[in-house]
Amino acid sequence: MRNKYIEAFENAQINEKSVPDFRAGDTLRVAIRIQEGNKTRVQNFEGVCIARRGSGTSETFIIRKIGANNVGVERIFPIFSESIEEIKLLRRGRVRRAKLFYLRERRGKAAKIKELRK
Repeated sequence: MRNKYIEAFENAQINEKSVPDFRAGDTLRVAIRIQEGNKTRVQNFEGVCIARRGSGTSETFIIRKIGANNVGVERIFPIFSESIEEIKLLRRGRVRRAKLFYLRERRGKAAKIKELRK
């Protein structure tokens, strides 16, 4: 039993934002609005989506990229966050599972995901 007002608010939030159809294994570029003092700027975070979880307005996804000095960097983003400017799908990955946490232990070519060919 969910409150009808909360449900209506969540539906309005979901309909307001357009999210591309992506899943684990896809390479994404997420443009995040960052507030620094009284200035705002947009910073891109590009990497492989390793997981999606939740539903509705509380749905989140995890993106992993290799940063400086071959250090893995992961960020968790709420899909319907106000700070996310845009989610752009760059490549579709061919994977056989929904959560790709095994990529955390892999380095170099072993961590590569094949592109989905249509």
